[in-house]
Amino acid sequence: MAKRSIPRPTQAELAILRILWDRGPCTVRQVNEELNRDRPTGYTTTLKIMQLMAEKGLVVRDESRRTHVYRARLAEAQTQKRLVKDLVDRAFGGSAEQLVLRALSAQKVSAEELARIRTLLDELEGD
Repeated sequence: MAKRSIPRPTQAELAILRILWDRGPCTVRQVNEELNRDRPTGYTTTLKIMQLMAEKGLVVRDESRRTHVYRARLAEAQTQKRLVKDLVDRAFGGSAEQLVLRALSAQKVSAEELARIRTLLDELEGD
């Protein structure tokens, strides 16, 4: 049986994934409470999104207890890497250079961020 690929998460799904990455495994109620800090979100809406996310393979649901607990299937870095690859392919024709140039020109970059970028570039050149 072929391994099913995990789809790209929507904005709403990413908001939920961020909560799961930050807090670890959570119930729907815990996720809903976090979502409500930014904007009102109904419990049933959160439940439905998380159920769909489980069907898509974005989250794993532990049904061993009465209250189901959800966790992200992939680590944050894995998801970000997949999203960046998709963005580079779709928006920049596969050019990482164009992505970096646009990202650095789109908003102010702090001295600390530039230093980390330089360090990363030095490490990549050393490989």
